[in-house]
Amino acid sequence: MRKVYMDYAATTPVDPGVIEAMLPFFNEKFGNTMSLHRVGQEAKFALEESRETIAKAIKAENEEIFFTGSATESNNLALKGVAFANRKKGKHIIISQIEHPCVMKSSKWLEDQGFEVTRLPVDQYGLVNPADVERSIRKDTILVSIMHANNEIGTIEPIKEIGKICSEKGVYFHTDAAQTFGKLDIDVKEISIDMLTASSHKMYGPKGAACLYLKKGTRIEPILHGGGHEKGLRASTVNIPAIVGFAEATKICMEEMETEGRRTMVLRDKLIDGALNIENSTLNGHPSQRLPNNTNFSFSFIEGESMVMLLDSYGVSASTGSACSSEKLEPSYVLLSTGLPLQLAHSSLRLSLGIWTDEEDVDYVLEVLPEVIERLRKISPFRSRFG
Repeated sequence: MRKVYMDYAATTPVDPGVIEAMLPFFNEKFGNTMSLHRVGQEAKFALEESRETIAKAIKAENEEIFFTGSATESNNLALKGVAFANRKKGKHIIISQIEHPCVMKSSKWLEDQGFEVTRLPVDQYGLVNPADVERSIRKDTILVSIMHANNEIGTIEPIKEIGKICSEKGVYFHTDAAQTFGKLDIDVKEISIDMLTASSHKMYGPKGAACLYLKKGTRIEPILHGGGHEKGLRASTVNIPAIVGFAEATKICMEEMETEGRRTMVLRDKLIDGALNIENSTLNGHPSQRLPNNTNFSFSFIEGESMVMLLDSYGVSASTGSACSSEKLEPSYVLLSTGLPLQLAHSSLRLSLGIWTDEEDVDYVLEVLPEVIERLRKISPFRSRFG
């Protein structure tokens, strides 16, 4: 049985070159960056080299990059840190209805602390309307947080237009770029971003490393308190092996971004065309303004969880909805926010591609997927209810 991994949006394998770069920092250059001796300073040098690599990738200054342990931590730091540092100015925050769960839950927690949150709707493709952002900004608005691209449906948001609006209104703008960093060209100055979240394990680096770009002058409070790591913004002994791996993965992705993006897009479009030949199938997300490696479908009359499990028996790894919420049997709030009916939201399948996906993998998926759909529809209780 062929094994095909099509869940790169959830997490990626670590590139062999990344593993090689990390190895010395486990037992040779293992020092604590706060130590003054040579072993500690070796680690500190690697940390600062890594910071420079990440900064260069998004056209930022080195001192504007702060390492964290995950994209979830970076997003929490951006929302909570800015909220509490700027609460004298105002307590109004704007997000979209399709943000990652860590942004959704952080905003709900902030509401419990007395902040007010506006959750903007999206259209049928999952796009936020920049005009809605502009209309929603008030005198007491302190932060807008809109993701760069959605992790489930792959839609790329108009963050350049949103950034321009926020800049003109004097409101901080944060974007969660966990799905786009290493895949799309990002210039934080050109698109007027004050804060940006990026994650290592979404682009062939190890888990346990991420960062928050923080534009100079942005008022923010730490949410972890302890030693003076990361200029006092993020206490915790720095995870040097993971950060070195994050930086090496960034180098590799930046070198291959253009050619890999074109290659993956061809495979993505072939997968979309083939899947839409299946009766009663729907593409979720924007038809063209989407991540080069993302596809998301709904197949009527069956459940997404059943598809994922049966595909796994054929050797195909896929997902339904966000990997962070995969144990929940509730329909995706992202899909419901696009206006998709409840039954179709329940029948979603995300197939995401990566650097080790080839045309034979796509051909194999297109060979077994119709069989999986047919088998499940034959035993589905939903066909009689909705058919």
